[in-house]
Amino acid sequence: MVKTPIYMDNNATTRCDPRVVEAMLPFFTEHFGNAASRNHSFGWFAEEAVDTAREQIAALIGASSKEIIFTSGATESNNLAIKGVAAMYKKKGNHLITQVTEHKAVIDPCKRLERDGYQVTFLPVDKYGQVSAQQVAEAMTDQTILVTLMAANNEIGTLQPIKEIGKLCKEKGVLFHTDAVQAAGKVPLDVEKMGIDLLSLSAHKIYGPKGQGALYVRRKNPRVRLDPIIDGGGHERGMRSGTLAVTNIVGLGMACELCRKEMVEEEKRLLHLREKLRKGILGRLDEVSLNGHPTERLPGNLNLSFAYVEGEGLMMGMKDVAVSSGSACTSASLEPSYVLKALGVGDDLAHSSIRFGLGRFNTEEEVDYVIDHVVEAVSKLREMSPLYEMAKEGVDLKSVQWASH
Repeated sequence: MVKTPIYMDNNATTRCDPRVVEAMLPFFTEHFGNAASRNHSFGWFAEEAVDTAREQIAALIGASSKEIIFTSGATESNNLAIKGVAAMYKKKGNHLITQVTEHKAVIDPCKRLERDGYQVTFLPVDKYGQVSAQQVAEAMTDQTILVTLMAANNEIGTLQPIKEIGKLCKEKGVLFHTDAVQAAGKVPLDVEKMGIDLLSLSAHKIYGPKGQGALYVRRKNPRVRLDPIIDGGGHERGMRSGTLAVTNIVGLGMACELCRKEMVEEEKRLLHLREKLRKGILGRLDEVSLNGHPTERLPGNLNLSFAYVEGEGLMMGMKDVAVSSGSACTSASLEPSYVLKALGVGDDLAHSSIRFGLGRFNTEEEVDYVIDHVVEAVSKLREMSPLYEMAKEGVDLKSVQWASH
């Protein structure tokens, strides 16, 4: 028997790995020192634990431990990278390049900078949600100081050609930041090989605790400098003041260590489960389309649109399965996802999309259960849909003249 409810929303957050919790526990009670206390063993022990975590995080992305800055999460990391570069390199230029499908934690800081007089180019994406190095090159001016593009999209799982874009930025002498929240620990990342100068990551997407993030800041070729957002005691090389959350940092370090050791196997396993889920659903339902790139995507992400079905209705029909809808519910209105709209997906289909996020703790049995559950819920909803019936009878719905009341 499969235990319900089944959690398949691992792009939103992940369960803490028990091995991560085990590593964190002593730091709540026994080793509770402040890592900035330099004059007794409690502080030294905490500092040592923080240094170990820096090494574990750096090893995951091919960096050195001195290049890791701790933050409260990826939203802060993104803000620090983007606003920190903008303020520090203001004399050099005032132009930034990003894309329309970024996470709000990148889009909103960019919009804030626009209000402050900076120029920001929001690149459009192709039907798979990718931008090309050529697009970035064409958008660059002599005022460009930063390119910020996510490694993998949180909704549709599409991977960006980070290496090509990093190479271009190096050639042009422009700093390159990537929000690697969804990609880190799931697909290989190497800041040297990929020409990345700044990289944001978050613990709770990789089976670590919520409220802990890190920012990689390149130290040489070039040495990147940031204007801090938070001023205080000068922690984290002056870039991010505040007492370090040692317990959480230990958790993030352990989470990165586990990802580094198990990524290859986990990638294979998740890819197998994702393809099983995709084929299982598409084999039994018609009018289902895949959103995002068919192959260049995260191994555990599957985003599908079910025509003639409301995403919210479908989620209500699958109460035993935790997934997320492609439409972000705002309090007053149901806006279709801006990411899907950027791919050219129509409002109807954008409203009918569901994101399945597979993770470390999902099983084959759960995938089988979810396939049956989805097929049953979609079939039920379509039985009630006059539009689906008309489409099945070959009526071109675009040509129908709907009577207005």
